[in-house]
Amino acid sequence: KKVKQLRRAGFTPVHLYGPGIDSQSLQCSHRELLSILTRAGRNTPIAILVEGSDEENLALVRDVHWEPVRGDLLHVDFLRVNVGQRISAEVPLTLVGESEGAREARGAVVQRLYSLQIEALPLKIPQEMEVDVSLLNEPESVIRAKDIELPADVTLLTDPETMVAGIDVARAQVGEME
Repeated sequence: KKVKQLRRAGFTPVHLYGPGIDSQSLQCSHRELLSILTRAGRNTPIAILVEGSDEENLALVRDVHWEPVRGDLLHVDFLRVNVGQRISAEVPLTLVGESEGAREARGAVVQRLYSLQIEALPLKIPQEMEVDVSLLNEPESVIRAKDIELPADVTLLTDPETMVAGIDVARAQVGEME
């Protein structure tokens, strides 16, 4: 009942946990929380200030619960991180550019992998990574995880041979019609 009343009052329950702190059940303004989640995503550290405490907690979004029918935000879990300790994170991939190979083959660039698993310091985790499809200059060309240029101090955890993008060429069949 308390959670329903909390949500009606415009607040969303959040949970903050992690190394060096006791697990805490907190609440945050629904509107402010949605704004922060939209801007930060899942791999950008968020500074969390708990009312009545002077300590700032740097945390990552670990889990977001949505109401399945209406899509309302129900609950968010935050994992506190240590700024000096490397962590693993999933970073979304975005295709950019144009592929000469796809144009020549009259095919389409197809994305096969949508995120990379990386390891880095919390403040060095990129929000997203761009994949330049101009590297696909022949119909048989593929881009693998190892071909993506990573920022300094970022380690690739995804299998380097995993295909990120390639060219699909439509194969037309010409046959006799009876």
